[in-house]
Amino acid sequence: MELYYHEVSAPARKACVAARYLNLPATYKRVALEKGEQSSADFLQVNPNGKVPVLTDGDKTVWESNAIMCYLAEKAGSDIWPKDERQTDIVRWFCWETAHFSRHISTLIFERAIRTQVGMGEPRQEAIVDAEGFYHRFAGVLDNHLTGREYLVGNGLTLADFAVASTLPNLHMGQISLDKYPEIQRWYSGLEELPAWQAPFPT
Repeated sequence: MELYYHEVSAPARKACVAARYLNLPATYKRVALEKGEQSSADFLQVNPNGKVPVLTDGDKTVWESNAIMCYLAEKAGSDIWPKDERQTDIVRWFCWETAHFSRHISTLIFERAIRTQVGMGEPRQEAIVDAEGFYHRFAGVLDNHLTGREYLVGNGLTLADFAVASTLPNLHMGQISLDKYPEIQRWYSGLEELPAWQAPFPT
């Protein structure tokens, strides 16, 4: 298997954490986003979307981070992608993370840390204000859900935890704080103890 990644990509973190947690043999291939390698003809043959992560396994190619995590868990026969009614809740959190939580965190990171670096001008204050409002709205939803819970779904670690936590290591880039959300901090501190979370990418 070959897993294409970049260390700043939150979606790539999901896939790499899952692969490391499941102890699956994979060759990690760094895509230099800073050099535009994601738009090269060679990479576009692997993923026509020009995005990381993407997984190749023999003749099989899988893109989209949540799909990659599910594929890896299926391959490993792991219960972090369970074969019961918990799947519905996990998919719910997949959708929520992509559409709401990470979406607005990513906007703040782009406006405050990336926009000027790539020569796209000054941060857009209107976009920052909007994204901050939505971030706090959805961080509140997550914090409330986690009250009295160790994991997002059921009584054990699932892919939902990896998915929703994927953007948290990059919060500093967007000048984003978890100070108001003690339940998120508690939950996330448990994930940070996992060796796969501490070292998801090749060193």
